[in-house]
Amino acid sequence: MFILDYLHKAVEVLPVLAKFAVCMMLIVIIPRLSRRVHLPEAVGLLLAGVLFGPHVLDIFPTQHPVLQFLAEVGMLLLMFFAGLEIDLSLFRQKIFRSLGFGVVTTTLPLLLGTLVTLWLGYDPLPAIVVGSLLSSHTMLGSTIVAKLGARSLEPMVVTTGATMVSDTLSLLVFAVCVPLYASGFSVSGIAIQVIEIVVFVPLVLLGLGRAGAHLLRRVENEEDTYFILMFGILAVTALLAEWINLPGIVGTFLAGLAVNAAVKDKPAKGKLEFMGNTLFIPIFFIVTGLLIDPFEILRSINEDFLLAAGIIGALIAGKWIAADSCGRAFGYTTAARRTIWSLTLPQVAATLAATLVALKTFNAAGQPLLDSRMLNAVLIMVLVTAILGPVLTQRYAPRMLEEANR
Repeated sequence: MFILDYLHKAVEVLPVLAKFAVCMMLIVIIPRLSRRVHLPEAVGLLLAGVLFGPHVLDIFPTQHPVLQFLAEVGMLLLMFFAGLEIDLSLFRQKIFRSLGFGVVTTTLPLLLGTLVTLWLGYDPLPAIVVGSLLSSHTMLGSTIVAKLGARSLEPMVVTTGATMVSDTLSLLVFAVCVPLYASGFSVSGIAIQVIEIVVFVPLVLLGLGRAGAHLLRRVENEEDTYFILMFGILAVTALLAEWINLPGIVGTFLAGLAVNAAVKDKPAKGKLEFMGNTLFIPIFFIVTGLLIDPFEILRSINEDFLLAAGIIGALIAGKWIAADSCGRAFGYTTAARRTIWSLTLPQVAATLAATLVALKTFNAAGQPLLDSRMLNAVLIMVLVTAILGPVLTQRYAPRMLEEANR
């Protein structure tokens, strides 16, 4: 610990611009090092965030507003690009598969997570909340799939569509549990949330799709305006989603779908993807790593191993059964089913956001919805799945692409 204290004192005197330079250096160096050791770039950046974060070298603070903003933009762009890259004709043909897989990959981890948490001694509402945390997912491996040029394959289209369904359903369950824990059951609150979602989805897909396409066509010869307009669409849809208690990534994914046809093959789209993939999305992975305290995680593994192992096991089993059963029903190859499973494993964006809300939600007795033990277990799950998911995607996605090209 003496070495860490010395390093902390040394970096305290670093000016802000020097820290910014370190961040830019990490974005340049870490992906190259990751490729040399056959590690997904997302995992390398995540581990860099752990190392350079407040719990180890303390170069970057967890709550710096600029870093938080850049990371949030990166998270939104990740799902916006996923919507832009979907083959719309194939998506329309396979929309029922997306809905079906979305429901299954939400329901199974929700049930298993709830049962395991109840078995470990938690009350029903906290147990259901933990189950809802496991039911969503963040497609960290989507950048690997994109670089392989496999985003337009049917299994990837179905998985991306299922992500929207999964995040929406899991957040809906969470949105029901939070007020119920804090102040009691409210039928009107649940009904309002459902109505808001039913209105929001077609509003973005149909209303924004037509209005956004019209505006983009009018400025397609003004590349700078076109570029800014796409950013505006991204921000507005994320904000609208958050207003109705959905994660912003659901809104931006829908926005990507809505303007998909209008921006296809446009130069400004390529420039937005270049900026996102080289700056914002890497910063998102680094900032996610800042949240992880490796020493606290080691302590929790030693003291609460069964708790962490239980929820991780429920997640892995639930997502695997969902991917394998639906993949078999849809006629997908083994590599495709394993790729789908790997993409639905990581628990980052929606999981962390919901967990932080649960920590600040108290009942009449002053008890938090999730305690510190469960927080540490969730952080262990985030770290394990954020590494395991992309590693498995790196292994199985190339095999899926080979089989598709035969």
